[in-house]
Amino acid sequence: MDILDKINTPEDLKKVPEDALIQLCNEIRRKIIDDCAENPGHLGASLGVVELTVALHYVLNTPYDNLIWDVGHQSYAHKILTGRKEQFKNKRQLGGISGFPKMSESEYDSFGTGHSSTSISAALGMAIAADLNGEEGRQSVAVIGDGSMTGGMAFEALNNAGVHKNNLLIILNDNNMAIDPNVGGLNDYLLDVATSKTYNKLKNDVWHILGKFNRISPGMRRFIQNIDNSIKSILLKQSNLFEAMGLRYFGPVDGHDVNHLVKILRDLQKIKGPKLLHCITVKGKGFQQAEADKTTWHAPGKYNKLTGELIHENPPLTPKFQDVFGHTLLELARKNPKIVGITPAMPTGCSLNIMMKEMPDRCFDVGIAEQHAVTFSAGLAAKGLIPYCNIYSSFMQRAYDQVIHDVALQGLNVVLCLDRSGLVGSDGATHHGAFDLAYFRCVPGITIAAPRNEQELRNMMYTAQLPDKGPFVIRYPRGNGSMQHWQTPLEEVEIGKGSCLIEGNQIAVITIGTAAIAAEKAIGKSPENSIALYDIRFLKPLDEELLHTIFRKFTKVMTIEDGTVTGGLGSAVLEFMADHHYHAQVSRLGIPDQFIEHGSQQQLRKLCGYDEESIYDRLQKMLN
Repeated sequence: MDILDKINTPEDLKKVPEDALIQLCNEIRRKIIDDCAENPGHLGASLGVVELTVALHYVLNTPYDNLIWDVGHQSYAHKILTGRKEQFKNKRQLGGISGFPKMSESEYDSFGTGHSSTSISAALGMAIAADLNGEEGRQSVAVIGDGSMTGGMAFEALNNAGVHKNNLLIILNDNNMAIDPNVGGLNDYLLDVATSKTYNKLKNDVWHILGKFNRISPGMRRFIQNIDNSIKSILLKQSNLFEAMGLRYFGPVDGHDVNHLVKILRDLQKIKGPKLLHCITVKGKGFQQAEADKTTWHAPGKYNKLTGELIHENPPLTPKFQDVFGHTLLELARKNPKIVGITPAMPTGCSLNIMMKEMPDRCFDVGIAEQHAVTFSAGLAAKGLIPYCNIYSSFMQRAYDQVIHDVALQGLNVVLCLDRSGLVGSDGATHHGAFDLAYFRCVPGITIAAPRNEQELRNMMYTAQLPDKGPFVIRYPRGNGSMQHWQTPLEEVEIGKGSCLIEGNQIAVITIGTAAIAAEKAIGKSPENSIALYDIRFLKPLDEELLHTIFRKFTKVMTIEDGTVTGGLGSAVLEFMADHHYHAQVSRLGIPDQFIEHGSQQQLRKLCGYDEESIYDRLQKMLN
C-alpha cells in the first residue's frame, strides 16, 4: 500500500517517518500527473510545490495555523493532503471541488485565492488578529509564487508587514515563472540572490549560528544579524530588499529538499516577528515535458501521462477570440506605427506574443500589475501612442480606479481589450468576467463594444485606433468563435450603432456580444417571423434610435448578455424604457446576482438560463 493511501488529513501526515517523506512526495506528484491527464487543470505550478506543501503540513498545526496559497493554482498537493484526495479527480467540474483554495470548501483553506498577490495582506491581517485574540502560538503563513510577487499589492503588504512584529512567515516560491517567464527588476534581483555562490555559502554559515538563537544573548544576536546584513550587501552589491522593509530574510534554499525544508520550518517557528523564506523551485518538477516547456504545461489540457503527448480532441475549425486579437493587432501595428501592446504577465494567454515576436520593442509585459498596466498605457497615450492594453475581464477589476482617474477623466485613447469576458468555465467564480459591462457602463466618456463574432472584433479593433476615439473598451469571451473565414478586410464600425439581424413582429430580442449566436439558433426554432433579433453591439453609447424603433413596435422585449443582469444591458434597456415612458414586458437573461461556480461554459450558461435551450423555452412562454 502506498503511503498516500493512509493519509486523509495533516494529522495522518505527521505520523509518517521523516525518512519516508521523499517517497510520499513522489506519490503525490504521480497522483497530480495522473489525475490532471484525465481531468485537466493547472499542472506546472502544483508540481513545483509538492515538497514545500508536505513540509508545511508536516510542521504546522493546520488548520489552526493559517496557510494561504498565492496564486491559488499551486494548491493541488494541499488539497490532496487535506481531505480532498478522492474529490481531486473531479476538480473544476460542475459540482466538484474548486481548482483554487476556497474557504467554504474546507477549513484548511484559510483564504480564497484566485487572483494573485493577495496572500501577504491576508496573512498579515490574520497574524494581527491572532495577537488581538490572544492566540500567541498561532502561525500565519503566506506562500507566494508563480509570478505573484510582481504584483503591486504584494509590495504594499511587505511594506506594512515590516512595521509590525507579528508571527508572520512569507514563503517566496521562486520559480522564475508566471504563465510566461517573469520579467522586471524584482526578477533580476532574485536571480542575483539565487545564483551568488559566495553569498549562499555565507548564508549557510550564518544560518547555523542563527539556528541556535535560544542559546545566544539578545545583544550577541543583534550583533550577528548586523554582520550578516552587512556582508550580504557587499556580496550582492545591493541591500537586501526584504530586510530593508523590516523582514528577516532566509534563503535561498532548495524547495525540493523536503527533509531540509522540514528542519528549516521548525527553526523558523522559534524566530519571532515577520520573516521571509526564499525557496527556489522548478515549475513542472518531476514531469519532463512540463519542466522543458513551462508555459504550455502551465495548464496543458488533456495529455498522455506516459508519453507526455498533448491530446487534441476534435480541434475546432474556428479560431480562438484571443488569436483573432493577436493576429489583428499585428496587422494593425504594421500599418500604424503608433500602436503598442501591453499586457500584465499574459502575453501567451491573450496572444500578444504574436505581435511580440515580430515587434518586441513595441510590446510590453509589465508583470502581474494590472493597475500599472493601465496607467502605463495612459502615459503612452498622453504622448500620442495608441496602446492596446489586454487584460482579462476579471483581472481588470483590480485597475478600476486607474481606468476612471487616469484614462477616462483625461479622455485618453487607450484601447482596453477585455479577454475572458462572461462565463469562463472551469476556473470558476474568481475568473468569470461577469461584471465588466456593469462596472464600466457608469463611467463617463468610455465606448463599450462587444463583438458577436471574429469579423466584428477585427473591425472594432480597427475602429478604436482611428482619430478622436478616446477611451475604448472591447470585451470578448474565452474560447472559439463562429467563423471559419474570419480574416476579412478591416472596416470602420459606426460607434453607438446596432443592427437588426432577424425581422419579427411579436417579440424583440436584444443581445450584446456573442449572446447573439445562441439567440439566433433559438429564434430559428420558433414560429417564422414571430421574433426579431437585434444586436446592440455597443453598450455605451447606446443606440437610442434603434431602441426607440423597438419600443414603438414591441410590447414584449427580451435582453440577453454574457454578463451580470444587475447593471448591464438589461438594466440599460429598462432605464431607457423608463426615461422615455415606454411600457413593455421586459425579460432579462444573463448571469444572475450571485457568484457562479465552476463547470464547462455550456453547463454554466444553462445553469444561468441563457443557453440556446433556455432562451427558446423563455421565448415560447412569452409568445404564449
